[in-house]
Amino acid sequence: MNVFDFDNTIYDGESTFDMFLYYMVRKPWLVKHLPTVLKAFARYKKGEVSLTEAIDRFVPMVEKDILKVIDFERDPKVFWDKHMKKIKPFYGEIKSDDDLIISASPDFSIEEVCRRLGIKRFLASKINRETGAIEFANLRENKIQAFRELYGDSEIENFYTDSPENDAVLVDLAKHAFIVNKNEITQIK
Repeated sequence: MNVFDFDNTIYDGESTFDMFLYYMVRKPWLVKHLPTVLKAFARYKKGEVSLTEAIDRFVPMVEKDILKVIDFERDPKVFWDKHMKKIKPFYGEIKSDDDLIISASPDFSIEEVCRRLGIKRFLASKINRETGAIEFANLRENKIQAFRELYGDSEIENFYTDSPENDAVLVDLAKHAFIVNKNEITQIK
């Protein structure tokens, strides 16, 4: 089984941040959240925020506005119509039928891009489409928890990530691991 992180690995950038910008254009009142989002994003990428702290501090802010902002059916289609060009070319060259995407991005977005790429399996942050509640944040150590729940002790043949620090548990689990930096792939294990 080949397992891929999504943002900055297969996707050139952070799709959740790009989606936030997509919504800001459509809902200008969201600009009030931009400083908080940028700060939280930077702290997460630097590893300064623990998973528990991120969930406790930032999830309530996001949840209160989700249902005012998101059309779960239409928005992912419109977003990916414009952002498929950011899928890195290397993925098409190594794509396999047993690929699994593991991402912190929201499930409604990852589901649509996986459908377009022909990827049958993914694990992503789970958003309740009726309440807007974030039911599972698929970050750091939660990624291995979600993997184990669905795939038990299945072997990961190859794991691709942009951040071996944030995905250390998956790097450890994989037979081979690779860092993706832009379009350069370096084997680290």
